[in-house]
Amino acid sequence: MKFYYMKTKIFILSYLAITLVKAQKNPIQLIPQPVELKQSEGWYELTNKTTISYNLAEASFLAGLLTQKLNTPTGFNLKPVLGTAGSIQLQLNDVANPQIGQEGYVLEVTKKGVVITANKTAGLYYGIQTLLQLLPKEIESKKEETINWTIPCINIIDYPRFGWRGIMLDVSRHFFTKEEVKTYIEQISRLKYNTLHWHLTDDNGWRIEIKSLPRLTEIGAWRVERAGTFGNRTKPIPGEAATVGGFYTQEDIREIVKFAQERHVTIIPEIDIPGHSMAAIAAYPELCCTKDTSVKVDPGTNFAEWYEDGTFKMLIDNTLNPSDEKIYEFIDKVFTEVAQLFPSAYIHVGGDECYHGYWANDANCQALLKKLNTTDVKELQNYFTGRVEKIIQSKGKKLIGWEEILGGSTSSESVIMSWHGMQGGIDAAKKGYSSVMTPAPYVYLDFNQGESTVDPPIYAGLRVSKSYLFEPVPDSVDAKYILGGQGNLWTEQVPTMRYAQYMTYPRAWALSEVFWTPKVIKNWPDFAQRMETHFDRADVANINYSRAVYDAIVTTSLIDGKLMLQLGAEMADIDIFYSINGTMPDSYSNRYISPVELPEGPIVLRVITYRNGKPIGHLITLDREKLVERAR
Repeated sequence: MKFYYMKTKIFILSYLAITLVKAQKNPIQLIPQPVELKQSEGWYELTNKTTISYNLAEASFLAGLLTQKLNTPTGFNLKPVLGTAGSIQLQLNDVANPQIGQEGYVLEVTKKGVVITANKTAGLYYGIQTLLQLLPKEIESKKEETINWTIPCINIIDYPRFGWRGIMLDVSRHFFTKEEVKTYIEQISRLKYNTLHWHLTDDNGWRIEIKSLPRLTEIGAWRVERAGTFGNRTKPIPGEAATVGGFYTQEDIREIVKFAQERHVTIIPEIDIPGHSMAAIAAYPELCCTKDTSVKVDPGTNFAEWYEDGTFKMLIDNTLNPSDEKIYEFIDKVFTEVAQLFPSAYIHVGGDECYHGYWANDANCQALLKKLNTTDVKELQNYFTGRVEKIIQSKGKKLIGWEEILGGSTSSESVIMSWHGMQGGIDAAKKGYSSVMTPAPYVYLDFNQGESTVDPPIYAGLRVSKSYLFEPVPDSVDAKYILGGQGNLWTEQVPTMRYAQYMTYPRAWALSEVFWTPKVIKNWPDFAQRMETHFDRADVANINYSRAVYDAIVTTSLIDGKLMLQLGAEMADIDIFYSINGTMPDSYSNRYISPVELPEGPIVLRVITYRNGKPIGHLITLDREKLVERAR
């Protein structure tokens, strides 16, 4: 019996030793990639005897967050203590380290323990996120796991490339609860994002309580219930109850702001004016030129005509009247309360897609144009923005808006968000304005992520590999004018927070590296490998994400009247198989090697991807008509 016990004990110890050696040899898989990383032999093992210390009281909250995060999956009962004797030490520098700045950190793991040092608590927070990524994926579990909690011996020096690393969350098109917003903030903060641009108002809902203007939430926060996709829904019926929506009380907002601050995220509130104001107008019809009392909060109808040259016509007046002094009294009330709720330096005023047609037909607006000595109705928006900027400045804040606000009436201390492409930011920089680069072709997280016939369709596509290739600083611009970059999640087609995660990740992982990591060490094949390990971590954390990177990329071309098929993939080591004979493809079907001439006739192409002999991507099915459309 004793001999059997000894053999069992030896076997267990041998198994643990082998497991630890394997853990030691695993490559480091961090997102975003640190500035400097040096791995050495060995590991530190987290146990129930591990101690956590912090050297200054201001780091106590972060020590508590780390302890809580470690205790849940490990089952340990670790407790943080003030001092410098812990196995895991959080240390704020007495003398600032100039290399790492305000948000950087140094993380050192030896066989004896872990030390994270930083100049500010933001750096400690980001160092903690890196430490958690060095632990096994089970650290993300919400239940106790029985594994070896090893951390590879490593030395990291890390700090961000840009000061503005943002994600925009639209809560007007679909409302998300206070707890859902907090969860979203925590998730992006762990990727070292430091800004949440909160799109609080639009045509489809007003989401922030303004106590001096109660109808904004009594009326503006609610719309009639409709099914189907945005842009295809039916109009409200007179007398129909508006039951879908919601808003954040001022107490809710204070709670969310505090939660974000604790995780070193600044919330930039957006009140979208003068266009995109249908929810406000539904509450207060006198705000627009037409004073149309029939205007309702839009449930997702098609209320505009868009033309090929980029111009458009609004079929409903959703624009504030720039010629009415009462409008500026309204705006002053709104921004007085917004400024009191949000400690951020900026208030975002939108300014995009403002239709000027109702202004052109309004007598008072025409009188204002005459007073301004111009006939160009677009100048009314410049006038409006200039007035609004002065209101915001009177609250001790600075104005930020989409590139349409770039005109003659705003001061150079306002900030431009370039969203159509890069040109808005380039133009702003040449005029001495700072910019946040957020060009739709690279950062719009509502765009389709892969094959448009697989995911729910939307008007454009954006693959994670393209997001990763985004470079926020154009060659023609002095980098000092580029504050950073931002990914934007518009939510017309995003009805739940679970789906918001799906649309955000993995593209927000890619953008986190764009905004944090030095340009010279970015590498798509390396990132793609690290991304796959984060799929596994997201599974444990129950975070939704898209796997579109495993799907085939299907393109066609017409060459001398022949329809040619080209297939590709974003990921390495992907085998692509296809059929055009009415069968379901598998690994015994035609393997794609080079472009294929497709025969005439009513064929149906079916494509699937494999890795290591097993299917990994979605089945894509396209008939000849769709294949021809892609060639045009």
